[in-house]
Amino acid sequence: MTPRLEGSGLTGGRGRTVAFRDVDVSIDAGAIQALLGPNGAGKTTLLLTLAGFLPLQDGAVFVDGQPLKSGRPSLAAKAGIVLVPDNRSLFTTLTVEENLKAARRKGHRSPREMLDVFPALEPRWSIRAGALSGGEQQMLAMARALIQAPRALLVDEMSMGLAPLVVERLFDRVKQTAAEDGCAILLVEQHVTLALEVADHAAVLNRGSIVLRGTADELRGKAERLEAAYFGDTELD
Repeated sequence: MTPRLEGSGLTGGRGRTVAFRDVDVSIDAGAIQALLGPNGAGKTTLLLTLAGFLPLQDGAVFVDGQPLKSGRPSLAAKAGIVLVPDNRSLFTTLTVEENLKAARRKGHRSPREMLDVFPALEPRWSIRAGALSGGEQQMLAMARALIQAPRALLVDEMSMGLAPLVVERLFDRVKQTAAEDGCAILLVEQHVTLALEVADHAAVLNRGSIVLRGTADELRGKAERLEAAYFGDTELD
């Protein structure tokens, strides 16, 4: 089976700084990959590179086996890669409805259909995004991504600063998106326990290199190895 999203020998960073080196990514349609690791490991830079906002220094990205030109976010979006950044990137002066209309692509879901996915947004429909709570803003950011019918969804630190109940609902939505829409999901997350509960596979990125990878079940059963991958200096099998 050809992976929905694949990266081979990826090396990249910001300017001349290398943030990650020789990283491989492979996610099938309908699968969730958690990318774990300490702050400064290169996780966000990797997501920005996969989404075309930063150019690769080496390696190649493929969507359904088709190569993707590096450093071109419009081409990544056209291929179906959608990023939910850690800052949410909402139009804060626009309403919930206007944010969704701005993100919608022709022939895809209507803004109103997204209320079936995130009903908590309905009473906030005409409220400016900047006036929403943190949880509501994250729901809107996810709704903006899902309205584009992504083939590959990249989510950066979804749970950051949110109440546990909101986080649980968002993670449930991630699982449903993978299962129902056949979307490949790469989930960068500091909340390791929740990430391993929702993911099929996981990898730890530390100092720009993958130092541990396996199924989520395997990593859940290797707490000491997972801790060593976060803080150790040597690569693990």
